[in-house]
Amino acid sequence: MISTISDCTQEPGKCIPVINRNKCEGKEDCKEVCPYNVFTIGILPKEDRSILNFVGKIKGYAHGWKQAFVTNGDDCRACMLCVQKCPEKAITLVKSI
Repeated sequence: MISTISDCTQEPGKCIPVINRNKCEGKEDCKEVCPYNVFTIGILPKEDRSILNFVGKIKGYAHGWKQAFVTNGDDCRACMLCVQKCPEKAITLVKSI
């Protein structure tokens, strides 16, 4: 997990956001704040719901399975805006391989 912006350079693709599926409620804050269009909002596919814990399944059902997805991770510049803005604290940045 990246804790500060200095942990990762701001070159595109050096870090990517990872979304905790058990926490994400698809409120779109990450998508709205991201200046690099890294996120999209969509419906968590049925086959991916089995990995959720009990609380994650309840949240998913309550929010119509709507969640954020990292669709342009190579454009991420580790600005940390998504991490700071996420009300569920569902996003972390990790160094890409």
